[in-house]
Amino acid sequence: MRTAHRSCPVCDAVCGLKVELDEADRVTGVRGDADDPFSRGYICPKGASLGRIDEDPDRLRVPMIRTGDQWREATWDEAFRAVEQGLMGVVEKHGRQALAAYFGNPTFHTMGGIFYRGPLSMSLGTTNLYSASTIDQMPKHVAVGLLFGNATAISVPDLDRTDHLMVIGANPAESHGSLCAAPDFPGRLKAIRARGGRIVVVDPRRTRTADLADEHVFVRPGTDALLLFAMVHTLLAEDLATVRLHVEGLEELRAHAAPFAPEAVTGPTGVPAETIRRLARDLAAAPTAAVYTRMGTSTAEFGTLTQYLVDVLNILTGNLDRPGGVMFPKPATLEVPWGPRPFTSGRWHSRVRGLPEACGDLPVATLADEIETPGEGQVKALVCVAGNLVLSAPNGPRLGRAFDELDFMVCVDPYLNETTRHANVILPPPRMMQMPHYDLLLLTVTVRNYTRFSPPVLPLEPGQLSEAEIMARLCLIASGQGADADPSLVDEMVLGELLGAGTQIPGSPFHGMELAEARALLDGDSGPELMLDAMLRLGPYGLSLAELRKHPSGIDLGPLKPRIDEVLSTESGRVRLAPSELADEIGRLGERLAAPTPAMLLIGRRQLRSNNSWLHNVPTLMGGSNRCTLHVHPDDITRLGLDTHARIVSATGDLVVAVEANDRIMPGVVSLPHGWGHAGSTQRTAARYPGVNANALTDDSTVDALSGNAVFNGAPVVVEPAAAPADEGTAPRRTQLPVVTA
Repeated sequence: MRTAHRSCPVCDAVCGLKVELDEADRVTGVRGDADDPFSRGYICPKGASLGRIDEDPDRLRVPMIRTGDQWREATWDEAFRAVEQGLMGVVEKHGRQALAAYFGNPTFHTMGGIFYRGPLSMSLGTTNLYSASTIDQMPKHVAVGLLFGNATAISVPDLDRTDHLMVIGANPAESHGSLCAAPDFPGRLKAIRARGGRIVVVDPRRTRTADLADEHVFVRPGTDALLLFAMVHTLLAEDLATVRLHVEGLEELRAHAAPFAPEAVTGPTGVPAETIRRLARDLAAAPTAAVYTRMGTSTAEFGTLTQYLVDVLNILTGNLDRPGGVMFPKPATLEVPWGPRPFTSGRWHSRVRGLPEACGDLPVATLADEIETPGEGQVKALVCVAGNLVLSAPNGPRLGRAFDELDFMVCVDPYLNETTRHANVILPPPRMMQMPHYDLLLLTVTVRNYTRFSPPVLPLEPGQLSEAEIMARLCLIASGQGADADPSLVDEMVLGELLGAGTQIPGSPFHGMELAEARALLDGDSGPELMLDAMLRLGPYGLSLAELRKHPSGIDLGPLKPRIDEVLSTESGRVRLAPSELADEIGRLGERLAAPTPAMLLIGRRQLRSNNSWLHNVPTLMGGSNRCTLHVHPDDITRLGLDTHARIVSATGDLVVAVEANDRIMPGVVSLPHGWGHAGSTQRTAARYPGVNANALTDDSTVDALSGNAVFNGAPVVVEPAAAPADEGTAPRRTQLPVVTA
């Protein structure tokens, strides 16, 4: 028996774990690491199931190649030669703009995913780049880019010191935080109230987070920007604003807010005017306060405006960059700009719909357009890294059909799933326990400054490739250097860029050195570890990988401190309270004041034991509340004449799903969880609990105008009675895809 330390790689909470293994290196137990200074022993059901996730027998172990409907195992060399032939064949025939790449959510959580994403994008030589960012978080990046000139200037609530927390469109008691890393989020919420603080949750559902709050306020989906503008209106009209930062545009903001008086927004939002005023007054009166929002508002039609208004409220109440308010974490690694500073978007546009780029990404909502529409630049080949777009993208079934039109598709993924089944080649990365782990991006949004590195728990098997080598070889193939080129070339290129910058930075440990001299100082067993060591040494705390190895339970770097001057990148050196880029969108929002309210609106739903589409094959996480049902208020069930099942019809599709009466959801709203739809899956547990694909209902023609983010919440739908499907209640027949062993 032995015990290994590991950061949980499953969600955003960055909890420390202790993993117990037997003499055969099988996981026998997982518990929270009580010595971790950040998570302090906390563990959730997902973390406790890490061994079962890692040892999933349905994971692919070797590359797969498809010919027609036949799948067969292949050697790595054979698979990479097939990738070279497929990608370069498209380049030779159609040019590089016919290539596209998609980077899924897990690429933000692995070292191989994040370190090689940029090099692969550059090697492909195309602007057809897409990622999960335009599925969930791009409105936040655009909003802070416009406010602060820096698309990575994301503030988090100072949970452990705040006196008043307002949560809107987020359910951190189940998600464990998002763009806000906070182990044991529920415990931190309870601590706020225990010390005399107050929590208010604004959401169309009474969530588990709302159960921990002092007050829950129902709001109609998609109207959050109206509610927040009415709160801004109240602060300014009643002279309650306390601005502590250097700002510009305060009078323009006042003019923008003028049409959105509380009485004007009550009809669309469903929130009484006096409640809106009280929410604003309570924020202003609290000794310290923080407003936090996430997926529910980000994935709505006015997502960027909503993210902007949240920070405006934090600024107007004097709580941005202030202990107890919202603050900017200071990570241990060198902070690398994501996009230009000062921020700008629309540096290029999509070919078919003319949608603007943001932070280097085009909206994934238009990927199907780019594949289906003939003409110069039509996408003919796709590199998909860790993404299940058929289930996670808007109008996913349409994308599935579009993938079949591609000349070539390669996926880096451990599963044969709803998306990868359309590929020509699948390249499976190692198990999580076989990879080093450092949360490069999540450690930039922690509610306390902290760092932790996890070396691999298990070695690679003979002949198995690391995620880094898979990604590096894809980079070399895409750049035209061939399937047999040495993957260390990519590592050295990235290290050269990092160290080259370091030799020029005054005060850097590498300042004035020759590159070879700086390179010789680095420590690490792989390319990603060497890159991490360089970024730690270039970071603000003077740490190194060797130092992190000495602290397997992590290092506490102290409470958050004010640092607006370090992150602000506007041309004027002031926070832009009224960016001109928002004017048209604010005008469009004003038109919604007189728009009719749809009879029924659809929203998503977080589930504690689920994470997007990829944990439904873990038996210990299935069942109970982790089911794919439609939550409907009892009054709506009676009004609509629903029984056991309902048909939901949207602009793009229709589904039949089991109805679950729930008085915790706002009347006129129904809720369906995201990431299901596994009927016929080759993943055996997922196939027994298939559910339905909620994104068959998501309209890919509608996006947040400023960020291009998909609109998953607040979709108008028709809900009507339906009979149960004939095969429901039985395990669907598992798709037997023929596999020929190499």
